[in-house]
Amino acid sequence: MKVIAVIGCGRISDIAHLPTLSQLENVRIKYACDILIDKAKEKQKKYPKIENVIDDYHIALKDKEVDAVYVLTPNYSHYTITIDALKAGKNVFCEKPITINYELSKKMKDVADKEGKILNIGVCNRYHKSVEMLEELVKNNELGNVYHVYCSFRNFRNIPGLGGPFTTKSISGGGVLIDWGIHFLDLILYVLGGPKIKTVTCNAYSEMAKNMKTYKHFGNMWASDTSNIENGTNDVEDFVSGYIRTEKASISFNGAWAQNICKDEMFIDFLGDKKGARLTYGGKFELYDGDTLEVINPEYDIPNMYLEENKDFIRSIETGKKNKNNIDYILESAKLLDALYKSSKESREIKL
Repeated sequence: MKVIAVIGCGRISDIAHLPTLSQLENVRIKYACDILIDKAKEKQKKYPKIENVIDDYHIALKDKEVDAVYVLTPNYSHYTITIDALKAGKNVFCEKPITINYELSKKMKDVADKEGKILNIGVCNRYHKSVEMLEELVKNNELGNVYHVYCSFRNFRNIPGLGGPFTTKSISGGGVLIDWGIHFLDLILYVLGGPKIKTVTCNAYSEMAKNMKTYKHFGNMWASDTSNIENGTNDVEDFVSGYIRTEKASISFNGAWAQNICKDEMFIDFLGDKKGARLTYGGKFELYDGDTLEVINPEYDIPNMYLEENKDFIRSIETGKKNKNNIDYILESAKLLDALYKSSKESREIKL
């Protein structure tokens, strides 16, 4: 039986971790912590497996019974809480992004190594059945030479929590690239087998909500309870475009929280010289055979990726064996984000 403390009771705790941890018979959720104690109390009512609610995470860190903590807080606080937890002798699951830049991310890894603790990062797509299958297809040369990957993560006028933490760079580290792009780019690097990055070029734009008070959003806005259009900040990108050269395939991408085209385009194309594959993000993929010219739609079930991710984290704690979400295998994505932002800021190609 592993004893867990969940730090941060916001949206990701509710859609991903508390419901799946509640299903695991070998897990006790001893603490749910949030600086807004009412949020933790709400989660305890919804998930009765939570034994205690607290508003100071240090209480959980001092509890010798706690084996691991989940850090589900805003991006800027990932570093401090994770370092505190590791030094307190706890294993850590930290939601993506690792933190707001590569330098701090590398320091987190160094502390995890020094303390001999497991540090996993919540790049959940590595546990999505479609992604796992594509990784196997690429590894087994079913697509042939995968020479290029294109991805789109574009939405129509949907900036989250405008004026709040999502759009304040000192808190979030960035906009659509660090929020959505990290999922797509990490997924691609994983499917390709973790290639080293050679060069990157990027342009990032903050055009759609330059005047927050007149900005019109479309549909249901997540994180709307954190918005502050009267006195808040919007200094992050809402659109990004870039090109990446790796030691294997090249990668191009376009991403938008907000654009004046009413189309949601969330997909990734893997172009091989034998077959191509288009993955609908969060769903299934199609294969396109270059010999038979057939379109192949594999039939398979998609288990809950958050459940699989959390089960594997618990196994990793029990065995001490690092799994595919360990920080050791995610750092290249953090380095990539830093380089892309640097390229945009300096208007030049960056060599890694």
